[in-house]
Amino acid sequence: MIANREQFQPAIDIRDLRVDYGNFVAVDDLTLSVPPGEVFGLVGPNGAGKTSTFRVLTTLMEPTYGEVQLDGVDVLEDIEAARRIVGYMPDLAPVPSDLKVAEFLEFHAAAYGLGSRAQRRDRVAECLEEVALTDQRGKWCKELSRGQTQRVVLAKTLLHRPRVLILDEPASGLDPLARRDLRNALRKLAKTGATVFISSHILSELAEMCTSLCVMNRGRLLASGSVDQVREQLGNTGRTLTATLLNRLEEGAAWLESREGVHDLEVAGQQVVFRFNGSDDDQADLMEGLIRQGIRLRSFEEKRSSFEDILVDVAESNRHS
Repeated sequence: MIANREQFQPAIDIRDLRVDYGNFVAVDDLTLSVPPGEVFGLVGPNGAGKTSTFRVLTTLMEPTYGEVQLDGVDVLEDIEAARRIVGYMPDLAPVPSDLKVAEFLEFHAAAYGLGSRAQRRDRVAECLEEVALTDQRGKWCKELSRGQTQRVVLAKTLLHRPRVLILDEPASGLDPLARRDLRNALRKLAKTGATVFISSHILSELAEMCTSLCVMNRGRLLASGSVDQVREQLGNTGRTLTATLLNRLEEGAAWLESREGVHDLEVAGQQVVFRFNGSDDDQADLMEGLIRQGIRLRSFEEKRSSFEDILVDVAESNRHS
């Protein structure tokens, strides 16, 4: 979420980031700040620049130019310090089939240099508990389900207590139960003060996980902030309203159709369904207006454009430009 830098020390601070592959611009002057303790979503269609942005943040590649800081550490100037801060979980990260879960995690704990053998075992136990896999520590990695494998990789990513987690499509291919477990784990981490930066091309997936998000397309930042702020910035503030009337149906429908912002109105039974472009106050005025007309209103329901609708709009713009 873009905000006044004087209000907080950003967990992630990106300024004028550009990544070129020859003549192709993958990331085009991206500027973005994310406060600590957020589960922040990075969304966009394939080719939006998500993976290239993550590769720079995780020190796996140098940008063409720009500035990137993680928790105040310059990623480009102090790579080793940045790597101590960040934990990276790539899409479909592999796990070895010939190790048990605890062995796999203890190997990585040793690679991180996490104290004595006893201390490493304790830290492995803590991370397994954080991802709700304590009862799987003795299981062979090859026997894990897709969701369990993702959570084991997340546990590995947490071993060195990173203050910033970069997760690339972590819920890809997971069933609803596994997505729920992952969502709970990420929210628990954010409550400890860690910042989770998570990418997906599936907006509904992020709607369940994130406190705020940004939308990229063709390397450019299109919008960032809360869900409603993103809708507003993308010009997608329309909503579908359904008014169920108990009397004077035709009069009520005609009155609604004459109001500013009302379009595509249809009558079905006792219901009047229409699209509405306006603020929450404008919507309240519609309900009050119906009542003043002497029309009895049984219910007034709202359905906003879904995250998927927004992403479809962004993807469609690619085809027609």
